[in-house]
Amino acid sequence: MFHTRYASASLLAGLTFLIVAAPLTAQAPKITPKGDPSVRNDTIYSLAVKAADYPDESFVYLLDDGVVRYEADGRGTATYRQVIQILKEDAADNWAEQSFSYNPEREKLTINWIRVVKPNGQVVSAKPAIEQKSDVAASTVNPVYEKRKVLRYSLTGVAPGTLVDWSYTRERLKPYLPGDFFDGWSVTTGHTTRRSRYMLDLPASMTPHIKERAIHFARTTKESNGRRVYTWATKDQPLIRPEPFAADSNDIYASVAVSAPIEWSTIGKWYAGLAHDRYGITADIRHSLDTMVAKAHTADDSLRAIHRWVAQDVRYVSVALGIGGYQPRTPAEVFATKYGDCKDKATTFVALARALGYTAYPVLLNSGGSADSTMPAIDQFDHEIAAVKRPDGHYLFLDLTSELTPVGALPSSEQGAFGLVVHDDGVTEEVRLPEDSIDHNAAELHLVGTLSPDGKFNGRYWEKATGTRQYALRGPFSSPIDSIHRVEASRAIATGFFRGASGDSLVGFDGKDLQAEPKISMLIHNGSASKRSGDTDILSIPFASLSGWAENMVNNLESRGERVFPIDVADVIGPLTTFNEYRVTLPEGWTARVPHDVKVDGPFGLYESKYAQNGRELVISRRLVGKKGVLPKERITDLTDWLRQVSTDDVRFIVLDHPTTPAAGTK
Repeated sequence: MFHTRYASASLLAGLTFLIVAAPLTAQAPKITPKGDPSVRNDTIYSLAVKAADYPDESFVYLLDDGVVRYEADGRGTATYRQVIQILKEDAADNWAEQSFSYNPEREKLTINWIRVVKPNGQVVSAKPAIEQKSDVAASTVNPVYEKRKVLRYSLTGVAPGTLVDWSYTRERLKPYLPGDFFDGWSVTTGHTTRRSRYMLDLPASMTPHIKERAIHFARTTKESNGRRVYTWATKDQPLIRPEPFAADSNDIYASVAVSAPIEWSTIGKWYAGLAHDRYGITADIRHSLDTMVAKAHTADDSLRAIHRWVAQDVRYVSVALGIGGYQPRTPAEVFATKYGDCKDKATTFVALARALGYTAYPVLLNSGGSADSTMPAIDQFDHEIAAVKRPDGHYLFLDLTSELTPVGALPSSEQGAFGLVVHDDGVTEEVRLPEDSIDHNAAELHLVGTLSPDGKFNGRYWEKATGTRQYALRGPFSSPIDSIHRVEASRAIATGFFRGASGDSLVGFDGKDLQAEPKISMLIHNGSASKRSGDTDILSIPFASLSGWAENMVNNLESRGERVFPIDVADVIGPLTTFNEYRVTLPEGWTARVPHDVKVDGPFGLYESKYAQNGRELVISRRLVGKKGVLPKERITDLTDWLRQVSTDDVRFIVLDHPTTPAAGTK
């Protein structure tokens, strides 16, 4: 499991005063409730800082330490220790409560110590005041049932100026795949870290996969008596503040990741062995399958039919008990219970697709898209989807847990992610999942109507979306809407654009019909669109520009001083397209004081506003198109310049002149 409690590392020489008994043999120190033979407490406690010197931090790490040992079969131990100096009251509240979880089927957890001390070593509390062991409660929303225990502790005496010192050891008794492990260490903690160390103790015959990121120092390696110990150690790692639009591909956040010397093919063969007998269907299932596809006219219609059943009629419930955390249930079990988790759903779909003559396989991946293709380990995967081979040899990927994602699409978190296609014989294919284009992730909104002399708008609204933008429309219409909710929804939409408006004739769509176009429309009546001001009317624009956001973002970026992180261009707007249009027919003889158009195009995207009056019709539109890529931090001035240009479109109202009012300020 990737260790996310941040730890640091640096030149071992920087820790000479910390390490009092570096092992002469190449083995990591054995840390027990009696203590750590390689670290002196008084030396660590003496690193305490003056709170006044760290006004932006509520606590600092005096020590962040991890000592991990693995055997050739994947068994091992991991001991973590942190010494935290409390600087502010809010940190005291947070660190006074501690919790640790573990899987009792495969792990043993030992709390070595949890104590509160003063920097001089005086003990404030030697152990927690309250201890509790309990099961992890299963959520009723997307529930996950598993044998997992949690230990909770409440500490007394935690206050600014004190130190919280805790250590625990997790023993890995039975790996799911013998010889497999995955571990990691975040060197950058998000807080000042005075001393930190990560030690990895392995058999000397084992050469692990190691990935160092932004590690600007050399690790040390010692080998003797059949063991090899890698050590990453550092001191005085400063606070690194997050920045808007920070790219992940940066050289700032330092980390180490390690995995066993196995390949993805090993994992594929292991999973294939678990699932090889799970693709058969019974006569009853065959009968249900024939019913599902009875109205299908094409092969794709058949695929959509079984996809709809598995994605929408099989309820998502995860039962991750024992090897069941990785081994799927049979289609017969899924049909009988009408529930299953990702692997159950994917396996059932694959079985049904194969029964119709398709070539289909399971695909292992990380649900957040974070699996690293260079670090083979089953812990990198927490999700499973399906792949169907098309006649042209390409795969069609389907996530059966996403009930509103059409066939041929994937949730945004999975797009572009690394995946592992697993054949029945264990042969694997490493794939990169497809991504929607920016143009495909599109949403457009239209308001078309007339303005009465008393300032009331009457007209029609419609909106549609595709790609990742469609879910905002599919979700609200995924359940039938009764007459009461239809009236409430109409009123909410109408008043969202015009004060006092009413709406009717709402036309939606079945959000669960994945072939239905995500589009809604309705009529809007008597909305307050303009207000008399002397001899003119002031017309409100019913959708916002990006001016305020852009101006605030410029202030935010420039207040941070020199930029540290590279810029993720996709974070500025997003990989999407938006178009809003307002067409309103003005009363006879009325004219608008039309603002100037604004068009800002560059490496961070396109922002375009247009204003025009054609006869009696006033047309206002705003278009937004994002871009992708990573730019160096030096381009931050280009970004602020781009944002400043966007902020010039600060048009929220338009002056309308009556026939007796002299026009002014027109374009």
